[in-house]
Amino acid sequence: MPSDHEQRAHRQQAIVSLLGEARVTNQAELVELLRSRGISATQSSVSRDLRDLGVAWIGGRYALPALAAGSGSPGEAPEPGLGEVSRFLREARPAGPHLTVVTTAPGAAQGVAFALDRAGWPEAVGTLAGDDTLFVATSTAADQQRLLSRLRGILPEG
Repeated sequence: MPSDHEQRAHRQQAIVSLLGEARVTNQAELVELLRSRGISATQSSVSRDLRDLGVAWIGGRYALPALAAGSGSPGEAPEPGLGEVSRFLREARPAGPHLTVVTTAPGAAQGVAFALDRAGWPEAVGTLAGDDTLFVATSTAADQQRLLSRLRGILPEG
């Protein structure tokens, strides 16, 4: 019989595969998809697995870290994670020399903040998100200008 560690690793591999194949919108659905593959899971074990895997809730579905990570510079194509969430961006504006306010579609601020944190942009010190607004802290005014330039580069047109 496989050890608990082996069972968890197998279940997590299946979760990664399922999230790559289908739009999963809740943990109960994920438990059922795992069961359909012959993998026993509870909602609490799936919840821990999602946390351990770094899975984010973005745009009403679970997204793998690969969709929420990356780095780049202005003028490049948006990172996969930021490309995934850029459609939820509405506006980015300064609020003093070290704080940037980013507005999003309702319910999307936490997913956007997660993607920004994972992007590893050196000018972004950290984020704080609510429902449709997030704050991004920068160390200097120059860092804020670089951040605003990057954000404006991925804002949806119109």
